[in-house]
Amino acid sequence: MKPKLSIVILSYNTKDLLRDCLLSLKKVKTEADFDVIVPDNGSTDSSPEMVEKEFPWIKKIIRIGKNIGFAAGNNRALKAVKSEFVLLLNPDTIVYPNTIRRVLNYMEDNADVGAATCRVELPNGKLDYSCHRGFPTPWNALCYFSGLSNIFPGSKFFSGYTATYKDLNSIHEVDALTGAFAMIRTKAGRQVGWFDEDYFWNGEDIDFCYKLKERKWKIIYIPDVKITHFKGSASGLRKTGVLKPAKFVKKKAALSSTQVMRLFYKKHLAQNYPFYVNWMVYLGISLLESFRVSKSSI
Repeated sequence: MKPKLSIVILSYNTKDLLRDCLLSLKKVKTEADFDVIVPDNGSTDSSPEMVEKEFPWIKKIIRIGKNIGFAAGNNRALKAVKSEFVLLLNPDTIVYPNTIRRVLNYMEDNADVGAATCRVELPNGKLDYSCHRGFPTPWNALCYFSGLSNIFPGSKFFSGYTATYKDLNSIHEVDALTGAFAMIRTKAGRQVGWFDEDYFWNGEDIDFCYKLKERKWKIIYIPDVKITHFKGSASGLRKTGVLKPAKFVKKKAALSSTQVMRLFYKKHLAQNYPFYVNWMVYLGISLLESFRVSKSSI
């Protein structure tokens, strides 16, 4: 019989983190009817072999053979699932008791919800802002990168991207969540064609949420349960990561982080603004790109 929930964990050279993630899932196996699918983007650290040896209860490992990116790698598994719900989960996460059950129950009780997330915490206990975002309109992005959103965190006008004006301790609707923990109604995911494979690394989650919103699906933040996210472990761009990838990987990640901004803006927002606003947005992205790439080489 098909499970109620399929958990998809894309693997790429994060064997030890993946092991810890799967161990945390093993502890909550009785909470919900779920199976686990591990698509592997051509890892060279024997991640698939580790999963087969140490977690025989995981029946499906998809060996892709090469790194085709986050969106395409996840799509390999997502397009084949038969469950009513899917949980997209990063390998650099730890899941705690009751989290999966709580979010799944909420989605079962609210048929208009296309996707939901829990409180995603960084190792220091702070909120990973990516789980609780507004869309990056030109104004929202300007306030975020200029620091105005930090100066006025309670202002809807200035903190539209971080959405810190909302009560972080109550359940509410958000524009976008993070692919680190995204529970998705399979029906909704299929409606929007799952993830846009033009995004190789980063950006696909916010693009996906934008498409869900266009179809009138709600995206919900549920803060009374949580996971821990060792964010940046694959890219090496954040202090919360626990791996130290090579410099060329950090540079690629830095470049991708701004390329996806340009891509998202062209796909969804540019047509809503006059040419001079678009010109300033693209200039800002280019300047940020230069800064991030140079910083990644240090």
